Amino acid sequence: MGIEEVLAASRAGVRRLTPQETVQAVARGALLVDTRTAQQRAEQGELPGAIVIDRTVLEWRLDPTSPWRIPEAAGADVEVVCVCRQGYSSSPAAASLRAVGLRRATDLAAGVEAWLAAGLPVDAGPADVRR
Repeated sequence: MGIEEVLAASRAGVRRLTPQETVQAVARGALLVDTRTAQQRAEQGELPGAIVIDRTVLEWRLDPTSPWRIPEAAGADVEVVCVCRQGYSSSPAAASLRAVGLRRATDLAAGVEAWLAAGLPVDAGPADVRR
């Protein structure tokens, strides 16, 4: 299976969010999880209210059954919106979270680039980085 098939499978049956829907999700308590690199965040800005979690530890930090979870990963019903630069790597990240039981995990379609195009705010930080 190639990357296009992986993306299609990770997005199948999932409602991906627009930038405005992402803002609404955060307002109702969803976790906004930024998986961009430090370099990408420096270039594009930090998303207000986002928790930065490196993709290499994402599942361990958000799986409610993991001893390495962050406090916000309180249960399988937590709504999570994954964000990346362009909305590609966030789709498999959200699918992986659904695979560990976070059934409400989704992502921001077209990523931070869509957020910026929608005129939504970013700031210079500091970011809420969780290791």
